[in-house]
Amino acid sequence: MAVKESVKEQTKSRAKLPKQYQVLIYNDDFTPMDFVVEVLMEIFDKEEQAAVALMMSIHRGSSAVAGIYPRDIAQTKAAEAMQWAREEKYPLKVEAVCVS
Repeated sequence: MAVKESVKEQTKSRAKLPKQYQVLIYNDDFTPMDFVVEVLMEIFDKEEQAAVALMMSIHRGSSAVAGIYPRDIAQTKAAEAMQWAREEKYPLKVEAVCVS
């Protein structure tokens, strides 16, 4: 009986990890590539070489993952990128999507 209680106690003490969200950046024909690279470097903390490679991935496909974060951080980064794009009059679409 003591073993069962020990196992139950160990199981209960584990903290649940928060759900993770992907921040997707979508390709469009109007947002300049340089602006996307700047967003990736400033908001998503990418190095220039990684930002350029990711921007090219977005350009060649329909979208790419800029990063994976807990919900609040993902939504904040997506909103920041969208706000910046709107201020610059670009139609860039960025959204946070649950991984699971």
